[in-house]
Amino acid sequence: MVAREKLNLLKDRFGTAIQRADLPAEDRLFVFIDRASVREVCRHVFRQLDARYIISIGADDRPHSGHFLVAHNFAFDRDHLLASFLTQLPADDPKLDSITADVPAANWAEREFRDLVGIEPVGHAYPKRLVLPDGWPEGMHPLRKDVPWNHVPEGFDPDREFKFDEPPEGCTVVPFGPFHPTLDEPAHFRLYLEGEMVRGCEYRGFMVHRGIEKLAESVLTYNDIPMAAERICGICGCVHNVAYAQAVESAAALEIPPRAAYIRTIMLELERLHSHLLWVGLACHIVGFDTLFMQAFRIREPVMWIAEKISGNRKTYALCVIGGVRWDITPELKTELRQVLDKLETEWTAVVAAVSKDRNIQRRTRGVGVADARLVKEAGLVGPVARAAGVPGDARRDHPYAAYDRLDFDVITADGADVWSRVVVRMKEVFESIRIMRQCLDRMEPGPLALDIQDELPVGRMGMSSVEAPRGESHHFIITGENNRPRRWRVRAPTYQNLQGVPAMIKDQQLADMTISLGSIDPCFSCTDRMETVDIRSGAQRIWSQEELLRLVRRR
Repeated sequence: MVAREKLNLLKDRFGTAIQRADLPAEDRLFVFIDRASVREVCRHVFRQLDARYIISIGADDRPHSGHFLVAHNFAFDRDHLLASFLTQLPADDPKLDSITADVPAANWAEREFRDLVGIEPVGHAYPKRLVLPDGWPEGMHPLRKDVPWNHVPEGFDPDREFKFDEPPEGCTVVPFGPFHPTLDEPAHFRLYLEGEMVRGCEYRGFMVHRGIEKLAESVLTYNDIPMAAERICGICGCVHNVAYAQAVESAAALEIPPRAAYIRTIMLELERLHSHLLWVGLACHIVGFDTLFMQAFRIREPVMWIAEKISGNRKTYALCVIGGVRWDITPELKTELRQVLDKLETEWTAVVAAVSKDRNIQRRTRGVGVADARLVKEAGLVGPVARAAGVPGDARRDHPYAAYDRLDFDVITADGADVWSRVVVRMKEVFESIRIMRQCLDRMEPGPLALDIQDELPVGRMGMSSVEAPRGESHHFIITGENNRPRRWRVRAPTYQNLQGVPAMIKDQQLADMTISLGSIDPCFSCTDRMETVDIRSGAQRIWSQEELLRLVRRR
C-alpha cells in the first residue's frame, strides 16, 4: 500500500514529530505533524521525496477542536497518491513557520490564509496582502467562524489605493490591464520596462473575491454547492462541479455507479473540447490570425449544441449530485454525439495542419513565454504549461477518477517550454478527448445514475479531489460538517498556480510578447471593480472605484 509506505518513510525520518495519520484509501494520506516540524517535513516531502506541491489551506476549527488548522497538500504523481500534511495551532497563537523559502509555490497560499483566516506564516519573505484590499481593517479575517458571511466590517475604506512596490531603478511603470483589448477578462500586471523590455512586474488580483467558500460553510448545503462550484469558472464549470462532488464522496467513502462515472467523463471531455477550441481560436486572434479564430469558433459551436441537448445548457451542466449525476445520455444522444465527434475530428485535422505550417504564428510563439521544467517544479505550474515543458503531469492518469482508470489515452507533452509548445499540446489533446469519449460511449452499460443515500454524511471527515481541467489540475479539499454542509471547502483552480509563473515567463522579453505569454496559460480571472489610469502628460496615477465609474458613465 503506497500510502502506508510513505507514512513509514516519514516516521523513520521524523519520529515523534508525526503525531497521527489517517489512511482512508490506498491513494489518500492525511498526516498530522508537530507544529515545530512543519517546515522540515514539507521541505523533505518536496525536495527529497520529489512530491509536487498543490496548495496550502488554513481553517478555523476552533468551534470543534479549539484550534486553527493548516494543511499543506502534495501529490506523489508517480505513486498515484494525494497527501495532506496537517498541523493544529493554538487558538491564542495561530502562527507557524512559512514553507515558502523551501517550497516557493506556496507563496500565494500562505499569504491567502494570512489574509482570510488570520494564520501568520512566520518568516514569509513577502507577507504583503494578497486577497484583502488595503482598506480592509486589521484583525478582521472573513473566513473565521465568528465572522458572518454577509458582514461588512466597521472601518472598511473601499477608496484606499493599493500600495504597489517601487519599480527597479531606471524602469518605467506601464499598467497592463485590468482591461486590455486582447484579453476577455480583467487582469492587472504592473510592468517595469526598460525601453521595450520587461524587467519585472507586480500582479494585483482578487479585486472582487466572491466568497463562494464562505457561502458553502454558512448558507448552502451539500447538493446546493455543485451549482455554486460551477460558477467559479466560466469555462471549467463541470470540472469544479465534479471535483467538489468527488471530494465529498472521498470523505464519505462513497463509490458512484459505473454509468455515472462514464457520464462524468464524457461531460468533462466535452468541456475540454470546447475549452481547447476556444483557446486556440483566441491565441490566433491575439497574434492577428483572425481567419483561424473564426474557424475555431465555427467548429466549436456543434460541441456547445450537443452539451445543451444532454444537460439543457450550453455551459453550466448542473451535472453532479453527491453520489452520481442528474442527466443520462440516451441512445439517440449517443448517436448524435458520435456524429459530432466524427465531424470535429475531420475539421480539426485541417486546422491543426494550417496552424502547424503557419510561419507567422511560429515566429510570434517560439521562444516566447518560456517556463521550463525547473520553473514548473518551483512554482507548481500545471496543465498544458507543465506538459509543454516535458513534465507529463495529468490528474486523469496520475490520480484517476470517474472512468479514466478504465480508458486508454496518451498524455500529450512537448519539449519547447514556450508558447508554441502550449499550442501544440492543446491541439493534440483535442484528438485524445475524442478518443476518450468514443471509448466511454462504447463501454457504458445500463445502470443507475446515482446512489440512494439515506443516512446523513459523516462529520469531521476530510476528502481531496484532483480533476484535470483544460487549464490544468483543479484541486478541492473538504472537511465534512454539521447541518448538511462542509466545515471547510478549499478550491484551488489551475490559474491560481500558473499566474505565479507569469513574472518569470515575461522577464527580459519584449512588451509586445506580454499578451500572448499571459494568454498561453489560458488565464481565468475573477471580475474586477477597479481600474488604474495614467495621465500621459503628468504621469499621475489614479485608482477608480466602481461608484466613480458608474457616476462617470451616467454623466456622459
